[in-house]
Amino acid sequence: MSLPTLRQLHYLTAVAELKHFGRAADKCFVTQSTLSAGIQDLEHILGVALLERTNRKVLVTAIGEQLTKRAQHILSLSADMVDLARSESSPLTGRIRIGVIPSISPFLLPKALPKIRKKLAQLELVLIEDQSERLLKQLKDGEIDVAILALPFDIGDLEHKIFAQESFWVALPKHHSLAKNTSIHAQELPTDDLLLLSEGHCLREHALSACQLPMTTHRTSMQGTSLYTLIEMVAGGLGITLIPEMAIDSDMVSHADICIRPLVTKGKHSMRELGLIWRPSYQRVSTIEQLAQIFADALTTTVHSD
Repeated sequence: MSLPTLRQLHYLTAVAELKHFGRAADKCFVTQSTLSAGIQDLEHILGVALLERTNRKVLVTAIGEQLTKRAQHILSLSADMVDLARSESSPLTGRIRIGVIPSISPFLLPKALPKIRKKLAQLELVLIEDQSERLLKQLKDGEIDVAILALPFDIGDLEHKIFAQESFWVALPKHHSLAKNTSIHAQELPTDDLLLLSEGHCLREHALSACQLPMTTHRTSMQGTSLYTLIEMVAGGLGITLIPEMAIDSDMVSHADICIRPLVTKGKHSMRELGLIWRPSYQRVSTIEQLAQIFADALTTTVHSD
């Protein structure tokens, strides 16, 4: 009995993702006719139609969707097998693809990367910035090896290691009535003035949780697409926002015309945890442990309010 090849599975996942033979062929570095023939051979081997072809677009059949998920898993396992073999001979060398969310990357990476280059000089890092949900999909599909996320977040059956936790601070205009306080209790926050990131950013949910506010709290006309945007909105007197502790000594905050105060909250949801996430089949755990320690050390800095 013939079995599918990894190349054929790669063709299938590319077409399923892009819904276009030409773009999928470009991604796989083959001609469109080669890719099309590979898909047809795969359908012949499996005995089912995987794709519906029309003049305008490509659709994945119901059974094609199920088999594509299995193909992604098989490709992920094969990549992990190669990583395991390489790590056996040189555990601190080779390439690691790391995904990181936007509310962590600009504050953690500048501190951590010099330490990584010094301690793990033979390790090549490929960094991808994206939102949590998309990073988890890339992780499960084998497109990245490790993700740096803020928890709590539903990571399913993936492995994780917490390397730090941090509280939230309140960023407010310098002339705000709460600016005279040395700290601000969550119940004191004027929720109507609270500026949040748009939906899809986990920092939004974590900030609402820290304030013990329902996830439906929002101001549709006053949402930001980045933490930098929110801080500029605060500086402009448009409201207040919450920022993670790792951001308060950054240039983005220190150069802004705002004041920051620690947020006083109660309960376990007042903090967010920072962790490394990886597939159970990924074997370079010793490298992950070293990265986690470097990230933890990079965040052990003293912070000050203004």
